[in-house]
Amino acid sequence: MTTTLYIGDLPHGACEAEVRELFSPYGPLHRVHLFEDRDTGRPCGFGLVEMDAEDALAAMEALDGLELGGHHLRVNDAADRGMGRVPGGW
Repeated sequence: MTTTLYIGDLPHGACEAEVRELFSPYGPLHRVHLFEDRDTGRPCGFGLVEMDAEDALAAMEALDGLELGGHHLRVNDAADRGMGRVPGGW
């Protein structure tokens, strides 16, 4: 079973590779998506990571509140944010 994590307050310069590197010590990542402003194409500062449930829990506990680029990350279960299961197109 997998869990989708919401990652908030990412530095606006954060890229997918940086997020993968940050989360990979906790287990394999199935998907990573960083949201972009549809008008400018610039990162919005939040995204989603999909991992196996047990790995996601460990990542959430370790990374929530971590300082990255002057920002304190918010990492929590996307379902807790009312996002539920994100459709396959993300």
